[in-house]
Amino acid sequence: MESGADSGAGVAAEADSNEGFLRCFGRQVKLFREMAGLTQAQLGKRVGYGEAQIAAVEQGRRIPKPELIDALDRETGARGVLMAMKKEVAKARYPTFFREFASLEADAAELHAYDAHLVNGLVQCEEYARAVFGMWRPLLDSETIEQRVSARLDRQKLLVRRPKPLLSFVIEENVLRRPLGGTDVMRAQLEHLLLVGHERNVELQVMPTDRDEHAGVAGPFTLILTRGGRRMAYTEVQSNSTLHTEPAKVQGFESTYGVLRAQAMTPRESLAWIEKLLGEL
Repeated sequence: MESGADSGAGVAAEADSNEGFLRCFGRQVKLFREMAGLTQAQLGKRVGYGEAQIAAVEQGRRIPKPELIDALDRETGARGVLMAMKKEVAKARYPTFFREFASLEADAAELHAYDAHLVNGLVQCEEYARAVFGMWRPLLDSETIEQRVSARLDRQKLLVRRPKPLLSFVIEENVLRRPLGGTDVMRAQLEHLLLVGHERNVELQVMPTDRDEHAGVAGPFTLILTRGGRRMAYTEVQSNSTLHTEPAKVQGFESTYGVLRAQAMTPRESLAWIEKLLGEL
């Protein structure tokens, strides 16, 4: 999920935590660079990045991707010290409340989600994701928006991971009719859903607004079965998230999701409906 807005206090605490760690990592990069006798421009040339980007990493303003961390470690002679922090750096790409779920999601053998407000983050196109983060309140700065968009797109590697996980999504009709970001953005999102929905391991279902029976009145949630056999449910409201692991609780969510799938359009009907809606834009 990770699609709602944080409270002001939550954003401030999260920013302080992220910035502190990233500044510390940046100081480590600077120290190893100077020990190697390299300028920011020289190091940037060696790793394929500009001087300004290296400066941003050293100042804790940019979250480096794993491959950049590998290159920085290699070219500065850090001997694995920077690489050892890759997982922690990666966590800083997500809001604090979402980090544990992001880790579990990456290990999913199955993931099933019901969404009532936004298209699920795993099947958002880049334009839609950027529009969503641009609408968050309190407002996010441009750099944070780009970091969040990058992190969201990186999560989507789950869709093509080997072995491929089994994924299903039940999406409310009103979500697909709401033109967040404008018509062009929504058109791109619907086209993306059609592409994803035709993958053999993905099933998309639209929940029509006119249904007079609806099992999802308690709100959105996600179900996960990890490759290790753990079954969990995840719920999120504003900056508050809960990971449910009690078998009875998880079974309740699973039963609800089964009814939701029965009440929604079939996957084939849903893709035809999305294609029709796309033609109306």
